[in-house]
Amino acid sequence: MIDLHYSATPNGQKIAIMLEEIGAPYRVIAYDIFRGDQLTSVFGRINPNHKLPAIVDRAPAEGGEPVTVFESGAILQYLAEKNGRFLPPSGAARAATLSWLTWQVAGLGPMGGQASHFLRYAPPGQDYAVERYTRELDRLLTVLERRLEKSTYVAGEDYTIADMAIWPGRASAFVMGMELDTWPAMKAWFDRIAERPAVKRAMERADLAAPAKYVGRYQKLDDEEWSNMFGPANHAAVTRD
Repeated sequence: MIDLHYSATPNGQKIAIMLEEIGAPYRVIAYDIFRGDQLTSVFGRINPNHKLPAIVDRAPAEGGEPVTVFESGAILQYLAEKNGRFLPPSGAARAATLSWLTWQVAGLGPMGGQASHFLRYAPPGQDYAVERYTRELDRLLTVLERRLEKSTYVAGEDYTIADMAIWPGRASAFVMGMELDTWPAMKAWFDRIAERPAVKRAMERADLAAPAKYVGRYQKLDDEEWSNMFGPANHAAVTRD
C-alpha cells in the first residue's frame, strides 16, 4: 500500500497516473492547500518543504521501514525503478527520459506555475510578470511541439514517466486560455495519452477530482488563503519545524 498525499494539481495528477499505470494499491490522502492542510508539523515530517505531492511506500522493494519520497520527479523515478516500468534501465533511452523529466520539473512546470500565479492570483498591475512568464511558457510549449513533431512520445517511441510528468500541465494551459490547437503535434500526443485506461481511471476517480477553486481562471483569495499559499503562514511552516 502506498499513501499518496495529494492535491488536485498537475503535480499531484502525475503521481496518480503513475500509480494507476503500475497498478499499485494506494490510498489518497487529500489536502486543501488553500486551507493550509499542508502546513502542519505532521506533514512537515513527510515533506519538510510542505509541498504536495508526497508518497509513503509502506512496502518498499527492499523491505524494512516505510520509504517517504517527495518532489514529483523523484516520486516518478522511484516508482518506475521499483516496478521496472516506464523508465529504461540504461543507455540513450534512459538519458532521454530523465532529460525530459528534468526539463519539466525544472522548466515547464515552474514557468507554468509562475504564469498561473501572476495571471490568476496576483493583485492587478502585474503586467510585466504576466508577459514575462506567459511568453516563456509559450516558448517551452513550442520546444515540446518541435519534439513531438519528430517523436511519438516525449522521450522517443515509448511512453515513459516523462510523458506522465508533462501531460497534466495541459489543464493549467487551458485555464490560462492557451488552446492546444496552436500546437497540433502536442494535441495529438495529448489525445493519445488521454485514451490510456490508466489515465482515464485517474481522471475519473472522485477522490482525485479538482475542486472548482483549483481550476477557475481568475481567483480571489481571502486573507487566510493568501497567507497559506503565498504569505506568512506558508513561510512560518518551515521555520516552525
